[in-house]
Amino acid sequence: MAEYGRIDPFSFAASRDIESPVSIRIIGIDGDERPTKQSTLLERPQVRHIGSNTSSSSELYVTVQVWAGSKALTVPIQTSYKPPRPEIRWNEWLRLPISYKSIPANSRLAITIWDLSPDSSKADLCHATPFGGTTLALFGDDNQVVRGRQKCYIHKYKNADGTDDTTTPAVVRKELERMESLFKKHEMGEIPRVDWLDQMVFRGFEKKGLHAAKLSTKLRHRDPMANGRGNNVAHDTMDHSREDTPDPYVCVLNVELPRFDFPVVFADHEYEPPPISALQPLSASQIVAQRQPEVQFGPGIKAIGESSADFGSRLVMIYDPEVGQRDNPAEAKHRRLFRSSHRHGILDRDLKPNAKVRDELNVIMSYPPTHILSPEEADLVWKFRYHLTKDKRGLAKFVRSVNWNDQGELKQAVQVLSRWTEIDVDDALGMLGPSFDNPTLVQALKYEYMSSDSGVDNIQDSPLAQFLIQRAAANFMLGNYFHWYLMVECDDYSPEQDVRNREIYRKVAYEFMTELVKQPDGNESRKTLLRQAELLAILSRIANDIKLSSESIAKKTDRVKAFLGDPKNELMSIDPPLAMPLDPSIKIIGVIPDQVTVFKSSLNPIKCTFKTTTGSQYPIIFKLGDDLRQDQLVIQIITLMDELLQKENLDLKLSPYKILATSTTAGASQFVQSQSLSSIVNKFKNNPALAYLKHHNPDDRQPLGVRQDTLDTYVKSCAGYCVITYILGVGDRHLDNLLLAPDGHFFHADFGYILGRDPKPFAPLMKLSKEMVDCMGGVQSEHYRQFKQYCFLAYTALRKSSNLILNLFSLMVHANIPDIRLEPDKAVSKVRERFHLEMGEEEAIRYFERVIEDTLTAFAPVVIDKLHEWAQALRA
Repeated sequence: MAEYGRIDPFSFAASRDIESPVSIRIIGIDGDERPTKQSTLLERPQVRHIGSNTSSSSELYVTVQVWAGSKALTVPIQTSYKPPRPEIRWNEWLRLPISYKSIPANSRLAITIWDLSPDSSKADLCHATPFGGTTLALFGDDNQVVRGRQKCYIHKYKNADGTDDTTTPAVVRKELERMESLFKKHEMGEIPRVDWLDQMVFRGFEKKGLHAAKLSTKLRHRDPMANGRGNNVAHDTMDHSREDTPDPYVCVLNVELPRFDFPVVFADHEYEPPPISALQPLSASQIVAQRQPEVQFGPGIKAIGESSADFGSRLVMIYDPEVGQRDNPAEAKHRRLFRSSHRHGILDRDLKPNAKVRDELNVIMSYPPTHILSPEEADLVWKFRYHLTKDKRGLAKFVRSVNWNDQGELKQAVQVLSRWTEIDVDDALGMLGPSFDNPTLVQALKYEYMSSDSGVDNIQDSPLAQFLIQRAAANFMLGNYFHWYLMVECDDYSPEQDVRNREIYRKVAYEFMTELVKQPDGNESRKTLLRQAELLAILSRIANDIKLSSESIAKKTDRVKAFLGDPKNELMSIDPPLAMPLDPSIKIIGVIPDQVTVFKSSLNPIKCTFKTTTGSQYPIIFKLGDDLRQDQLVIQIITLMDELLQKENLDLKLSPYKILATSTTAGASQFVQSQSLSSIVNKFKNNPALAYLKHHNPDDRQPLGVRQDTLDTYVKSCAGYCVITYILGVGDRHLDNLLLAPDGHFFHADFGYILGRDPKPFAPLMKLSKEMVDCMGGVQSEHYRQFKQYCFLAYTALRKSSNLILNLFSLMVHANIPDIRLEPDKAVSKVRERFHLEMGEEEAIRYFERVIEDTLTAFAPVVIDKLHEWAQALRA
């Protein structure tokens, strides 16, 4: 017995993915050909001379044309000439000049069979007259492509009608049966009677020869006392109508449509909603998706597509991008009337919500920053705006509820904003994004209006630009990163980068240098930035040379060592010490050529080690040919999350390494001494990760033979990275980008896939391999239970700061980051889904525990790791 509610798997293909042209095989005509009625010959004498009426073997041919929306989509395609035969057969495939992916759901084939006639009323027919026509829908009632052999009823002496309300349907029996049943229900009183409408319907179907309509008409007007006579009349009428009504299967055309391995279901591309006008683009704050209106179907119509499919008229869903995007005039009028009563604010200043309204306002205040307020919620926030000035969470909600195109509301809103209590940083960041596109509110550089032809003085009108420039100029640590962030954006000439945005970054960079030299040590700071650029230019030159070279790795390494050790390049001794671009707090005094390593990969990254002023060493990996901005963003978010966890007194021993993109094709990252789990597995056997830690941190007094602080560091860092990579949706996780340091620090590298993207199928939501858990002592160990507890604490703490993280991602939706650029409108929602803010804390913890258990017991990640290992072995 099937489980209740279980849905069986259904494999299908989408029509938009089928590039094959629409084809049809014309097989032949079957059926008993009845002689033409004498009355027809008298009314239309030319019919007497048609080829099929004068000879049993006429030269018939067929034309096929695709129609949709009562318009022809293609030119007619005709069968080739066939010699006259008594049996009418073509057996010919016709290929129409349109593919399945290009046809709409209401497409149909208009098939006309042509006969020869000595008298043609139209010159363009070339003595051809319709033998008959039929119209075959390409999609069935279930929106599946019609496949295989079909019998099409031929409507004699009619040209195929391809309009939506076709008069030449291929199948008529189902519609006749449906109407018969409806007339019976009407007769029994199951359908309400409307005299004028009933008479209109009955007359229409009487003309079509539907005997049930005549029967219902007679029964409605018969004498109730003359039952016997009425029944006889009905019986006579029924018999007479059947004589006049032709059998729909007297003459049929056999055709065949292409067969596919799987059902093909209609699917169309969903276009983005257009802006309200060409002058004012539609912002995210203005979009309020409305519920689809309910459709009331008439008697006998159960669903879309079942109304009159056999007569060619079918209810077709048409995507209207304006529905749900434009304001409803009635709702807009109601909003203006409602807010006009609260516009002057004299009464609203003392307005206090009751208990019920206060609860509703608390719910609204708890919404995440990406939540769009409904019109009713926006009106409620506006009504109690003065009461909400004491709630720092309410400012962003209030700004979203204001209609900034209404001058009256704008004036009131500006007055209220000055009374609002100080808000948190995470809420303030949310107001820098593109959702707040009013010139009086927008504070993000990319979204502020700056005329590209008004010169650099225009930057003076940008409060955010001035704030960033002044802070960066006053603090070299901030200035260093600010400078290189701007340089990367100025260097971005990709099609995705708007020319206007690039011009803005250049103006800001110019203003930053101008402000920097005004500082007491500004000239020295400016020289430091120029020296950093020279250092990176030297590294880029040698990296490009070895990337283009076909030499072995050993020769490439020797070549880099000789280049860096050449006194002409002035890298052996750097005087005065230079602030490292990756970390300005580190001052380097020279490079160590003997510690250079060239990695074996397509880009040949270079590892070089610098000497610092403190006597320590600072190794970096310089890579040319890759855009590191996405990795840089992920590391920045990990660093932020680590700080948030530290504020909650939760130190998970995270070690986010430094990374800096210096251009769109180059960058450097800090090298952390570690080994990948893949190399550890190949080197150590029997619980390799634990054996690796035991090798570097032995302690025979401990149960697992590893120092307690090392194992604690490992457990905490595993928990932290599992939670963070789950929230960010980091993909392409395998044992080669899971790294373990000798001191127990576990961390991830290579963030080429985020937000749920993964190049491998059946990727888990979280990377938690058997090797990682075995190092803790197994699933039954106390360390594993501590690992889960740390995961729960970290997940709960980060959920509390979800507003800050979501607001930061909302600021990046238009950044030229690969995985964000693919679906910018869904980037924030993908992160929000991982937080599960709709759940309570206990429910979220239970859900995260299921994620851990499902990931650990899943079979697909094991197969993926093994396949990746084989692939790497073949490359080697």
